[in-house]
Amino acid sequence: MLWDATPIAFTLAWGGFQWPVHWYGLMFAGAFIYGIVFFQYLYRREGRSPDEVHDLALYFMLGTVIGARLGHVLLYNPAFYLSHPAEILKIWQGGMASHGALVGILVGIYWYSRQAEGVSFLWIADRIGMAVPISGVLIRIGNFINSEILGRPTDMPWGVVFARVDMMPRHPVQLYESFCYLLIFLILFRDYRLNLKDRADGWLLGRSLILIFSARFVLEAFKEGQAVFESGWPLTMGQLLSVPAVLAGLYLTRRAGSVNRCEQPASRL
Repeated sequence: MLWDATPIAFTLAWGGFQWPVHWYGLMFAGAFIYGIVFFQYLYRREGRSPDEVHDLALYFMLGTVIGARLGHVLLYNPAFYLSHPAEILKIWQGGMASHGALVGILVGIYWYSRQAEGVSFLWIADRIGMAVPISGVLIRIGNFINSEILGRPTDMPWGVVFARVDMMPRHPVQLYESFCYLLIFLILFRDYRLNLKDRADGWLLGRSLILIFSARFVLEAFKEGQAVFESGWPLTMGQLLSVPAVLAGLYLTRRAGSVNRCEQPASRL
């Protein structure tokens, strides 16, 4: 398959000013719109006011953008950005790290939970963790359209030639990741509907961390290196950063299971 799509969806023109709108930006914005709509559904389902979601969305968006950008700056190319600090603000040129986004989201919802009434940090984080994979689906589709985050060369019949980069067939790893995130969302949503009522807060967040970052760890093996300094490393930066996320997920699910067992009445002998 030959892929040579333009990254620009359309151009807004006003007078002599033109502003190109990129597919990636639309996907990124779509992820936030989806998140707001989905969380309004969750709040209505659980007897809370959907209006509360607007405040949560602000913290979530700020945490995502700031965390993802700083994650890329600090983890993948710190020397360049420290010598060119003005470039840090140019997020429209690309450069967002999902591991940084995770930290930013958790910080954002922590600050929100300190002000919100009737919800805990882990209560919100459980539902954020369930919703986030669909955002990942949209963003990875944006990466595919942009011909970025490329897969390694392959001779498989489904290999994609990203003509804007080179003429070498590559794994469409962006689509692999999108499919995995869609599957993970379906698993987590099923858990939310059928099992969450029997679990302590933090269980669903733990499940999401395990599933998302286990998939990320495996799929990194199909990707080209994202940074020059990774050359010669046995694991990529993405894999190394996925390990603590999976371990945190294991801790949260084990903790939630222990709390759940402790809350159950003792069985009679």
